Amino acid sequence: MTALGADAPVSWFKDVTPIFKRSCNGCHNPNKLKGEVDTSTYLGFLKPGKHGPSFVAGDPTKSLLLAQISGKEPDMPKEGDALSAAEVALITRWIQQGAHDDTPADAYSTKLKEPPTYTAAPVITSLAVSPDGQWLAVSGYHEVFLFDAPSLTLKARLLGESPRIESLEFTPDSKRLAVGASAPARFGEVQIWDVAAAKETGSWKLGSDSLFGVSWSPDATRLAFGGADKSVRVIGAMDGKEQMKFDNHSDWVFRTVWATDGKRLLSGSRDRAVKLIDASSGQFIDDINKLLEPVLSLARHPKEEWAAYGGAEGGLRVYKMKENQERTAGNNDVNLVREFERQPGPVQAVAFSPDGALLAAGGVGGEVRVYKTADGARAATLGGHEGAVFALAFSPDGKRLITGGFDGLIRVFDPVSGKVTVVMLPVTLSAAKQVATR
Repeated sequence: MTALGADAPVSWFKDVTPIFKRSCNGCHNPNKLKGEVDTSTYLGFLKPGKHGPSFVAGDPTKSLLLAQISGKEPDMPKEGDALSAAEVALITRWIQQGAHDDTPADAYSTKLKEPPTYTAAPVITSLAVSPDGQWLAVSGYHEVFLFDAPSLTLKARLLGESPRIESLEFTPDSKRLAVGASAPARFGEVQIWDVAAAKETGSWKLGSDSLFGVSWSPDATRLAFGGADKSVRVIGAMDGKEQMKFDNHSDWVFRTVWATDGKRLLSGSRDRAVKLIDASSGQFIDDINKLLEPVLSLARHPKEEWAAYGGAEGGLRVYKMKENQERTAGNNDVNLVREFERQPGPVQAVAFSPDGALLAAGGVGGEVRVYKTADGARAATLGGHEGAVFALAFSPDGKRLITGGFDGLIRVFDPVSGKVTVVMLPVTLSAAKQVATR
């Protein structure tokens, strides 16, 4: 808060906004509109709440806000300390002076003017290989690195607005890339990129917190994703308009997966449920699993209507993607196809090989384990990671398994022998030489 003289103009952006950020925005934001009041932006605050306008420009005596924050026992804020007398006086003067909006045009933009310079390797939160095997997309800071997959040659840097890249997925024809991204606690964003042209063709901010697990419908006309707001949404891939919103989860939703017919959708959440949803109507069909542990990762089998999930307590299981109506009072796990050995820590990433014969799982344990889907036997252990593994992707021919995680390195393994064939830093560091081992 700026120190002001008694007659100095009061700034909404420099003086009032910091007070609201500390004391008001937690309950009055687009995702939590208590009293239908939004104090997070001027335009939001300008809209009348449940009890009418929050302020009347030029007239503090008719401004509801001041009545709520003033007095010995003010009504607002409901939680935390009351505003100081100096803060109340400052807001009063702002209203008295006309309650002007001086928010800069780019005040809420996080977009960089040029690609970032790295002094340390960014954590790899997501990576994806295109179905035709031509492209490898790897998350960075504010950007996605686009490599020629066979040669691992960098072809483009896809610079977007969001600082965090949460998920990546190519369309079935490999021509477009969907990016689920966010500025945590500010906004979630979905970006669409034309891969060959390295051009962003669509970008939509959706909600005021992180989005996770973006996935294309089989016909590539829709995108599904989960969020920190506990929702699952489907939007049109051309216009970004919301087509379905599902609010049956009780905690963050980390992953979404489409059924092969595009009519149903799976979502995995920290509330322990993998939910089967009608993708058109948003109708809840069933939990396909017994609720055992928070669901962190999810992948669909390429040939069967099965899905694998990794859990926060080290669980790794494969389920049928169907209703769970055969449950009894004993809460039997009737859709369970196979349970694998417990992993050494939370399972952050799972991936099936293109033929479905192998299932790879990686996480906090710092290693990736590869299993035979048919019998659950461990086929290989892929080591050498320094820290958690957050991302896995098989090449379309199944001969390479690419990993990424906390140490910021891309590793390429033979998934059968477990031999590492490439260790590579995807970025050029400003103060160190690029690490590359082949």
